[in-house]
Amino acid sequence: MSTLTRTADRPGERADAFLARVVPDLTRSAAQRLLEAGAVRLAGRPVRKNYRTAPGDVLEVDIPAPQPVDLVPQDIPLDIVYEDGDVIVVNKPVGMVVHPAPGHSDGTLVNALLYHCGNTLSGINGTLRPGIVHRIDRDTSGLIIAAKNDRAHLSLAAQLQDHSLSRVYEAVAVGGLREDCGTVDAPIGRHPVDRKRMAVDRQNGREAVTHWRVLARYPGFTHVECRLETGRTHQIRVHLASIGHPLLGDTVYGSKKPYPGLAGQCLHARKLIFRHPRTGERVELVPAADGAEVYVIKRRKVKPNREPVSKR
Repeated sequence: MSTLTRTADRPGERADAFLARVVPDLTRSAAQRLLEAGAVRLAGRPVRKNYRTAPGDVLEVDIPAPQPVDLVPQDIPLDIVYEDGDVIVVNKPVGMVVHPAPGHSDGTLVNALLYHCGNTLSGINGTLRPGIVHRIDRDTSGLIIAAKNDRAHLSLAAQLQDHSLSRVYEAVAVGGLREDCGTVDAPIGRHPVDRKRMAVDRQNGREAVTHWRVLARYPGFTHVECRLETGRTHQIRVHLASIGHPLLGDTVYGSKKPYPGLAGQCLHARKLIFRHPRTGERVELVPAADGAEVYVIKRRKVKPNREPVSKR
């Protein structure tokens, strides 16, 4: 358990709302549970759930230690797009969490990778995220790359930083975008109230740039391609919602009512471009146009440590 101290800066703000605003990754419901448990104190006394702050109030908050998670290899089928001795690229399905977290201790991509790859995954990102270089949301499908050794991990992480590792998404947005292409250049940060959400924050947010172009138009919807310059949490979802066109099926940033037949937002990571960490050659992975179980490496073909494994 750790204890945090936070000073209120607004009059009349509910204690749970204040804590959710100033404590990273703490939701309002979690703040309410802490208040109910007597884990929030003012001048040494427990704070009531309905207490409203005054500027200068100093609240002490006991944050429980995260529950330990046993990382167990699991025989979960993987849709492998490309694999060699340094990297593995998987086509992640909707609904699969990338790495274990509270509430998702197993059934994740990491559990599946541990079973498939054994102990070959890089350890740079910690024991709960072996091999993981970047993430995609649980309800987003598509290509994600993992590193099999630390050298590959460092190379791919550097490419994320200098934007040479490129990810191209396809999405279905609600409504009709007026232009055929455009760019959303708007910084993104945590939502001021709901800490599980992100929002455009022009004062304190981090730089975020999304380029989009229209692929097809339908009554009430637009099929778009999105290319990221940056990789902020929920970036495409936040950016398109900010211009009035949330993703179809996105109940967080769009309509709260689920769209019939959809398990989540219509967002798919379709293309992945990177420099191979061993050879330095450019690799471009994209599904075949006919949906067949063949993926194409465009331009210069990589000579991996062993033959690429086709999609399973």
